[in-house]
Amino acid sequence: MSRRKQKVRDITDFKSLLKKQGYSLAGKHSAVKTCLWLGRAIKDEGECYKSVFYGIQSHRCLQMTPTLMCNQKCLHCWRPTEIDVPIPADWNSPVEIVGSCIDSQRKLISGFGGSAPRELWAEGNEPRHVAISLSGEPTLFPQLPELIGEFKKQGFTTFVVSNGTVPLMIEKINPSQLYMSLDAPDLQTYEKVCVPKSPELWDRINESLDILRSKDTRTVIRITLIKGVNMFKPEAYAELIKKAEPDYIEVKAYMHLGFSRKRLPREAMPSHEEVLDFSGKIAENLGYKVADDVEISRVVLLSKDGSVSHLV
Repeated sequence: MSRRKQKVRDITDFKSLLKKQGYSLAGKHSAVKTCLWLGRAIKDEGECYKSVFYGIQSHRCLQMTPTLMCNQKCLHCWRPTEIDVPIPADWNSPVEIVGSCIDSQRKLISGFGGSAPRELWAEGNEPRHVAISLSGEPTLFPQLPELIGEFKKQGFTTFVVSNGTVPLMIEKINPSQLYMSLDAPDLQTYEKVCVPKSPELWDRINESLDILRSKDTRTVIRITLIKGVNMFKPEAYAELIKKAEPDYIEVKAYMHLGFSRKRLPREAMPSHEEVLDFSGKIAENLGYKVADDVEISRVVLLSKDGSVSHLV
């Protein structure tokens, strides 16, 4: 039996698997998951790099996805990309999704009630930031603009992380901060790293880069570096990024987590020093500067003038 078929055979019940990994399903097709840093922050043991860079309160951050579907099977993805997620027969409304996600978040953090400072735990039950970036590709959800609007209506700042393969939706949405992943400097590397359903998606990514340049909202290009796989041609990354003229660039090391461990060796994680070095080369080719970095997360932030402003 091939290694790939064995992997698929081992994943027999997708929903049960997600629950085992700490996901909470919200409605028919959405999901919520608390991250490591929420657990630390709610116990007053540290904040994630988004707090350092952008002022986000980690213990009040809701990490969710409106759909688990994706049109790529990235090597570095932590979810079981070997399983295709079908299109739902019908979609929950944005109001239903927001309510279900808040309820799910509260259930997930209920276990921290006895170990966290009471004030932080109470604040965690009232999330005020949403990262629409968990698993799947959010721009495949047809009501994404309305979902962002509903979160904003309820007082949330909103991050959306997209792979850029649906430029029409990239054009429509205006979250507080719009991320676009760029994990390859060229088509050949893109096909190897992201395993897209069609090579034509590379053209759509380039179209989205052009759209990003005209967005009124804050924009970020995010690069996940995989040692020996996509960590080369900094000048080619820079040429692509020039199309978007983003406010910020996050360059982050691949982390050996979840199902990515079945596809990549632990040695594929670059060190923080290697991320700093590669980031510096991208910055040099772009005329950007290093604005900040967080060693524990192996992430470097670049901006046009070397500064960064908090969202909140």
